[in-house]
Amino acid sequence: MSRPQPSTVREPVDGTCPRCGATALARYDLVGEEGWVTVVKCGECLHSLERTPANRLGPITLLVDLV
Repeated sequence: MSRPQPSTVREPVDGTCPRCGATALARYDLVGEEGWVTVVKCGECLHSLERTPANRLGPITLLVDLV
């Protein structure tokens, strides 16, 4: 029996990677040294084009955060 694997939704982003020239850019949440961040990364060379703080629990939104 296989175990479920963690996954994240990757939103395609228009543009070109300045490092390798690929157009496979995506925005998604991940855990970094500073906690959850939303990144825009190249799918070919993994170059980070953007990195901003995300919700404290990443993709999980608590009801208290909506108030």
